[in-house]
Amino acid sequence: MQTLGIGLIGTGFMGRTHALAYRAAAGIFPNLPAPVLEMVADIDGAAAGRARQQYGFARATTDWRALVADERVQVVSITTPNVMHREMALAAIAAGKHVHCEKPLAPSVADARVMTEAAEAAGVRTQTGFNYIKNPILKLARDMIAQGELGEITGFRGIHAEGFMSDPAIPYSWRLDPAGGGGAIADIGSHIIGMARYLLGPITEVMADLDTMVKQRPAAFGSSEMRAVAVDDAARLLVRFERGMAGTIEANWSATGRAMQLGFEISGSRGTIAFNQERLNELQFFKAGGEPSRSGFTRIEAGPAHTPYSLFCIAGGHQLGFNDLKTIEVAEFLAAISSGEANGPDFREALEVQKIIEAAIRSSSERRWLAIES
Repeated sequence: MQTLGIGLIGTGFMGRTHALAYRAAAGIFPNLPAPVLEMVADIDGAAAGRARQQYGFARATTDWRALVADERVQVVSITTPNVMHREMALAAIAAGKHVHCEKPLAPSVADARVMTEAAEAAGVRTQTGFNYIKNPILKLARDMIAQGELGEITGFRGIHAEGFMSDPAIPYSWRLDPAGGGGAIADIGSHIIGMARYLLGPITEVMADLDTMVKQRPAAFGSSEMRAVAVDDAARLLVRFERGMAGTIEANWSATGRAMQLGFEISGSRGTIAFNQERLNELQFFKAGGEPSRSGFTRIEAGPAHTPYSLFCIAGGHQLGFNDLKTIEVAEFLAAISSGEANGPDFREALEVQKIIEAAIRSSSERRWLAIES
């Protein structure tokens, strides 16, 4: 069986998720190249050493460039802050490596385009970390839309709301640095924007209102030094889709009490579907035209009929989780490398998402509708 040497840059939350996904993918999905955990890199040598031991990497380093250059590494996973993505990805691409990069792909459209064009010119496979759309129940939702079960689509309401930045005492960090791109709209808004595109296709216009609720934050935990915040805490978008309908998208990382309200409601002439990541194994479906006294939403529960659920469990109701979605994402990436055929969301799709983010930021500043560049 073909093997692929994996190099992981970054050992934080997402680094851990990538490592677990690579470890799980080959054991769950048949006929994949076997991922071999070759090297992990982190600027913190102790963190790199812990990750090497915990996840089973052969080697650890504090130098990500050494990882990229290593001949035993064929795949590079980048899980660092956004501002570092371009340099790392371009170095990996130049070395002929396949690249998995977390979202958002880059702080700007210009950077994302350079990364995308470099990867395509080099012929390497790429993947961007929009793992939530790998949910089998969302694949069902897209199929239902494509097959006309909802009729003509008339509206989309999407949201990604979390509360991890709701406390004003949370200190300033790389997430709040404008050099890294937008705030909530880029960090979590990229997920719901990508999900809207996955389900309904291209977005052509946007009118946005971005808001910074916490104007300054401590430089560090307990510090009296305050730093000004120049990125958004919440973004509210009106959008128009290429297919001819309109909708709304909200991103908010200061939504007190919300852990993971990533969801949508899509209305059509024949029915409606609704989803919330906090109940990620369920899709709500309303079919129009039924007996009024018995009308209402039906809960569709994920199970073996929804590929690839059955590879994880043979029975419905046992529930997939966040790490399982990342495992599906990694498995599809490994399959794309093996087949030589793109299986997104790749860098090209991430570039399209970045165009919407950048247009929304500009729209809010200029107080007008903007077309998404082609």
